[in-house]
Amino acid sequence: MGYLEWGKDMHAFLWQAERDIIFNTVHHSETFLHPFILLPLCGQLILLFTVFQKVPGRTLTYIGLSCLCLIMLMILVVGLMSLNTRIALSAVPFLVTGVLVLRYNRKLRQKK
Repeated sequence: MGYLEWGKDMHAFLWQAERDIIFNTVHHSETFLHPFILLPLCGQLILLFTVFQKVPGRTLTYIGLSCLCLIMLMILVVGLMSLNTRIALSAVPFLVTGVLVLRYNRKLRQKK
């Protein structure tokens, strides 16, 4: 999910922040081009593409996961550094799922 907190009484889930950035790019297009915004968005699009493939490409899955991993690892680091368990724990489901996908792909490759 990705949960963020900043300042006093300011918080948002990652999808809410992403929605705000995408719909406000008409006024502030330079924020959309920041690597922490552009790479995870590309990762989401790549993973969405692989979902609709008959046989999902392993390379595209790895690329999509690594692009998304950038922002989720940053959220985890920020949560750990600020000792905010809500932020840190919000990144854990994605990271666990990513590890499980990598292990599953490795087992499939070893069977072949």
